[in-house]
Amino acid sequence: MILDNEFVRAQFPAFAEPSLAGQAFFENAGGSYACAPVIARLERYYRQRKVQPYGPYEASRLAGEEMDEARARLAAMMGVATDEVSFGPSTTQNTYVLAQAFRQWMQPGDAIIVTNQDHEANSGPWRRLADEGFEVREWRIDPESGLLDPADLENLLDERVRLVCFPHCSNVVGAINPVVEITALAHAAGAFVCVDGVSYAPHGLPDVGGMGPDIYLFSAYKTYGPHQGIMVMRRELGNLLPNQAHYFNADTLYKRFTPAGPDHAQIAASAGVADYIDALAAHHGVEGDAGARNAGVHDLMRAHEVALLQPLLDYLKDRNSVRLIGPTDAAAKAPTVAVALNRPGAGAAADLAARGIMAGGGDFYAVRPLQAMGVDTDKGVLRLSFVHYTSRPEVDKLLSALDDIL
Repeated sequence: MILDNEFVRAQFPAFAEPSLAGQAFFENAGGSYACAPVIARLERYYRQRKVQPYGPYEASRLAGEEMDEARARLAAMMGVATDEVSFGPSTTQNTYVLAQAFRQWMQPGDAIIVTNQDHEANSGPWRRLADEGFEVREWRIDPESGLLDPADLENLLDERVRLVCFPHCSNVVGAINPVVEITALAHAAGAFVCVDGVSYAPHGLPDVGGMGPDIYLFSAYKTYGPHQGIMVMRRELGNLLPNQAHYFNADTLYKRFTPAGPDHAQIAASAGVADYIDALAAHHGVEGDAGARNAGVHDLMRAHEVALLQPLLDYLKDRNSVRLIGPTDAAAKAPTVAVALNRPGAGAAADLAARGIMAGGGDFYAVRPLQAMGVDTDKGVLRLSFVHYTSRPEVDKLLSALDDIL
């Protein structure tokens, strides 16, 4: 089965927007276009439901129901319980809250493991626990390939490690890490697992329940939705960690790690992401329960991305003027492609903008992995990132523009 790219693009108002006409979007890793169901739900909420939810009157009742719907449908698609999904203002903020909970729970002498492949959001908050007297161990990438070796993790694990934090895939390396294998190693050593899925989830919502991590974090605004951080917290760990919310919310799992009042409208609008996945499933004849429909759509998205990504990787890997970061095999990589040039990445992105290509340049909050790979962070990298709504003509346009500027 092949993804119907024309149908996909029809679900995104951006592709019919006159101000964006003639421009190909290749900075999706910084935030994707929003799908039509999300926009419709957000507008409806602000027009019809902009009241305190969960009250006895109609608008309030409907507001609460839509928030609950978002949580329930996304949880079902990811194979976890409804109350194991919570929302926060951003993934960075959610991670800071989690770090505070672990700070209160851990004992002197305890350790955590972080990587230097991460975006700073899943590294910095955990590293700050060193200031509280806890040991922070670094699982380091190969400086040439940018990859993490699970054998190196095994050497860091012992009975003192309470948590292992790593990305599903890096926002500059792009390599897809083996979450199931890594999680099994950590669990065998008695440690919990926190996975940063921000750079992976836009390429298909994962089966978090099947993969097994205790925490899975991603951002709705990079996954066709509103600006919310979405967190899966498995019940065993969630009930173990100290409550970070109002004391009277301590018995509600999805509220325990949300200290402030959530953005009601954006939570409700997140159900539009589920609407979109279901629409793709229906159009392509993918049947079954929510998990099965999501898995089928995930595979359609990835197959389309891999087919478009390989020509771009082949083009870049053979050019002496650039250093391609991460794998050269599209099947092992998300379509997030970073290249180090002999000039600032931001300048190259500006040159592409003049040719109708929207891309990004800089360090992308991935200073640690870039430094570990010997990349000059003052220059940063040129990042070219796309998702399943990207078309083959857009990739062809990108390759032509790269011919002009490289």
